[in-house]
Amino acid sequence: MNAQDVINFLQDNPSFFEDNPDVLTQITVPHHTGGQAISLTERQVSTLREKLAQVQGKLSELVGFGEENDSISAKVHHLTLSLLIAESFESVSQSLYTHLTEGFAVPHVQLRIWNSILKRPLPEFVEVSEELLFFAADLQRPLCGPVQQAEVQAWFGESAEQLRSWALIPLRRDAQVFGMLALGSEDAQRFFPEMGTLYVERIGDLVSAAVLRHIG
Repeated sequence: MNAQDVINFLQDNPSFFEDNPDVLTQITVPHHTGGQAISLTERQVSTLREKLAQVQGKLSELVGFGEENDSISAKVHHLTLSLLIAESFESVSQSLYTHLTEGFAVPHVQLRIWNSILKRPLPEFVEVSEELLFFAADLQRPLCGPVQQAEVQAWFGESAEQLRSWALIPLRRDAQVFGMLALGSEDAQRFFPEMGTLYVERIGDLVSAAVLRHIG
């Protein structure tokens, strides 16, 4: 008789241990962490405890993700309301900076607008290079992680040298990119290439709509 014969027998006779309850206490197996042998029943209990601990860990992780998503959704909601009631471009930009730096705890935020019908004598409307225009036009989604874009880095002045991660969000009028929202952080893991960008993209859509409402 080999191991498979034993397995086949137990599968064909599911009531075996019910009919022979003492067998479970008589069989001993090595403890999975080493040491003295334990009964089969004790081994089953130990295995079930381990599986329970794994399930509880996964559940805690899922609850944590859910709470984090709820928190981000609430912040996006507050930003949306603020942009909706903004009565000028200046109000839009001020609301944006306030909510991103205080609500989302993004330490460095810069906004640039180009190809606008109506311009303002503000830093947000400073001319950008043709190279940056092409760079932004090629972005299909927000670019997160380290950035090798000297012109964008220069927007942050002296702080640029301390920044380790970035999120560059193209602003669109239909398919045309007309600006960029740039977020920077000293934390190298704040924005990284593999991160999900759903909320970042939504913020980009909100800012695009709010800006276009005031500058055309």
